Amino acid sequence: MRHAKAIGFAASDRERDLEPSGRRDAAAAGKWMATKEIRPDHVLHSSALRTTSTWQEASRALGEDIRVESSSALYAAEPEAALDLIRSTPDDVRRLLVIGHNPTIGMLAQLLDDGEGDDEAAAGMITGFPTCALAVFDITVDWADIAPGDLRLRDFHVSRAE
Repeated sequence: MRHAKAIGFAASDRERDLEPSGRRDAAAAGKWMATKEIRPDHVLHSSALRTTSTWQEASRALGEDIRVESSSALYAAEPEAALDLIRSTPDDVRRLLVIGHNPTIGMLAQLLDDGEGDDEAAAGMITGFPTCALAVFDITVDWADIAPGDLRLRDFHVSRAE
């Protein structure tokens, strides 16, 4: 997932919070995930305020008992480094939600896609990865063993509050 729309300026890039519309979009993303029964048991998000706020807004629809990990490494990670962070996911995690930044998140989603998933989702993802976009993948290998092209794209959604 890419973080929701953030303000343009703050004391530092890490301190940029969400626009009011971004908060609404992130909350709508949580509702969409809940409706689709896509409930993570572990969340890995960048240490930037806008990713933390995206999760806080989305989590209201998903419940309280979800492990959350903030990662400074994910903040500036390139796609391969982000994949390494995913590979370190604990074995007991069934559903992982990664919230980060573009271009890394969009490139990572393309890197992981096996090309055999949902055609409509693939068409949506290939046109870009806007703020508050989510790519949902099925995983059939252990986290530690994930390689490029190992995941099947099941859904792609760009959350916008109505």
